[in-house]
Amino acid sequence: MDLKDVQLRTKWETENGVFIAESWNVIERAREAGYSPISFLVSEQWARKGAERLQTLADPDTPIYVLPEEDTTHITGFRVHRGAMALMERTPLPAPSSLLKPSSTVAVLEGLVDHTNVGAIFRSAAALGIDAVFISPDCADPLYRRSVRVSMGAVFQVPWTRLVKYPDPQLFTAYGFTTWALTPHGDAKLGETTRPRRLALIVGSEGPGLSPKALTSADCRITIPMSHDVDSLNVAQAAAIAFWATRQ
Repeated sequence: MDLKDVQLRTKWETENGVFIAESWNVIERAREAGYSPISFLVSEQWARKGAERLQTLADPDTPIYVLPEEDTTHITGFRVHRGAMALMERTPLPAPSSLLKPSSTVAVLEGLVDHTNVGAIFRSAAALGIDAVFISPDCADPLYRRSVRVSMGAVFQVPWTRLVKYPDPQLFTAYGFTTWALTPHGDAKLGETTRPRRLALIVGSEGPGLSPKALTSADCRITIPMSHDVDSLNVAQAAAIAFWATRQ
């Protein structure tokens, strides 16, 4: 497998139940969340600087590969952030019901393709009190390396799962949730609509936005009021605004 082949790596990681955590802080957060390391790739410089950290993070039998920085860059195709990377074992995703029962505010991500946006949304979700995140079957992987790094490890702090059926409004209705679809062409304005006790915020993919099925199945279509003829925002920005505006 070529680590520099993004499409192959993304498919290989999910099918084999693994993901890559990059940087000491992200690896630490993954360990704190219960993920187990399979192996480490560390540059010589950072192996010396982080020797104590490495001993703490690695199990006694975990392989640790220490190479010159130029070799780690050649193998991976990018400069490894903070000189440390770990191959981690994925854990089974929770059932949607187990996340909905204790939650009051959740986010639903439909069809996002940019891992940077997924990571940014998870970071905002962690900071602004979102209880759980649900992603559509075709949404980018939150545990892809770039998603994890952009989220600063927030993907390990906010519970999430991938929906098998989507859209599935009955799932959220069954647990007392009202669904709001974020769209530039909404029926109501964010900040001028009273939020329900239990709320599911749905955001759509970059460019096309939410699918017609998602829009028609939502209880309400909400728009963010904007000035200067700006018609829309980046999905991560829009999600962060909605998370903040609907905090309880």
